[in-house]
Amino acid sequence: MSTSSFLAGRQSLAGRLTRTLILWVGGVWLLCVLAVVWYVDREINHNFDNELIEVSHRMFAMAVQELERLQHSGTQQPREPLIAPKQLFSEDAVIYQIVDPHEHVLLRSAEAPADTFDVPLAAGFANNSSWRIYTVRHPTLGLFFQVADPLDERRHALNRTLFGLIIPLGAVLPLLALVLRNVARTELRVLQELAAEIEKRSGADLRPIALPGELPRELRTVGDHLNRLLERLSHSLDVERALAANAAHELRTPLAAARLRLQTALDHDLRRNDVQAALDALRTLSHRTEKLLQLSRAESGASFTRNQVDLVQLAGAVAQDFWQDPQNTERLMLKVPDTASPEVLGDVDALAIALRNLVENALRYGGGRVVIEVMAPCTMAVRDSGKGVTPEQLATLRERHVRHSSDRAGYGLGISIVGTIVEKHGGRLELSSPPPGATQGFEARIVLQQA
Repeated sequence: MSTSSFLAGRQSLAGRLTRTLILWVGGVWLLCVLAVVWYVDREINHNFDNELIEVSHRMFAMAVQELERLQHSGTQQPREPLIAPKQLFSEDAVIYQIVDPHEHVLLRSAEAPADTFDVPLAAGFANNSSWRIYTVRHPTLGLFFQVADPLDERRHALNRTLFGLIIPLGAVLPLLALVLRNVARTELRVLQELAAEIEKRSGADLRPIALPGELPRELRTVGDHLNRLLERLSHSLDVERALAANAAHELRTPLAAARLRLQTALDHDLRRNDVQAALDALRTLSHRTEKLLQLSRAESGASFTRNQVDLVQLAGAVAQDFWQDPQNTERLMLKVPDTASPEVLGDVDALAIALRNLVENALRYGGGRVVIEVMAPCTMAVRDSGKGVTPEQLATLRERHVRHSSDRAGYGLGISIVGTIVEKHGGRLELSSPPPGATQGFEARIVLQQA
């Protein structure tokens, strides 16, 4: 195995997850073992102490009787303790002795080593290096009875418990590591599939990622967000491509015409007609450039705001812009409702661009009087009284770069801009020719959602 693959394996999520789980499981298990050991040690000492107390109270009277019997038999040497005969009690494994208040040993079990009871004489428990000693005082005779229990027995019992818990842990940990590794790899396989799908994507392929059905909720959320990001990136690229295509299509002819006219004027000593034609071509170029920028902004939709928009004020501001031209003063009319002014939630500049495009198209390509009408609940309509369009032409008005005749540009690019802006606002654009209740003309309605 190469160094890079080894490091990659160490840094894999499955490996890190397995190591982390093993460390935490082992650590928690060890803490639990220590807690159990502490509890077992406490219980063992408690049980042994209770046994010492029980044995001492049961044996005290019998030991006193044995002491009196040996004293009466005359076998006691001066200043020497009496030795109880073996098998005096059924509990002969218990080490005991009887002492007086002056700490003189009066009776001692045969099995008791000399230094077993090397502790201060006081009722209760005491320990030395090897023994746990319990001392009880006779209520009437002024004698003390001491019982000793070896500490090694308690340690052996505790060690058996400790080894009984730690040894299975040591044996199970490798198996647990193998199980956790397999579980981690199995559960993270969907993540590897997701990573493989992401790796396939490039600047030329921004299709949504196919999310596996068994993907966990957290990873599905990541996948959904990633797909939305890819969708936004794809849309942005489409907008850029559309702008480039539209610019190449719309600007080529005006630029060529302006260049030709200026070259002709230069060759013929700046003839006035050629200069005027060049200015007209540049004006057309400026107009189409403005439309293309409007279309690009409408399609991106990224800079749209969402504010309360009063449709009556919006229509009045657009009409006022056109009324600045004396030619439009008599042709353009504005009708508003008598009731409360309709309000929508949207971008006032974008909606003004949409309405201005409809009015501009109606003034330029329609005929007769043009009417801007604001209707409840949230509708703006622009209609003219011209010849209108045929049903076949009406079906293609939303398409870009459509020319229905040699002398008219039609409603093409402007209608496309309006449709895109309205769609971004969650509304709809309705086109009809002739308008409802009329015999001729054209009407475009922007129907928006009420704020």
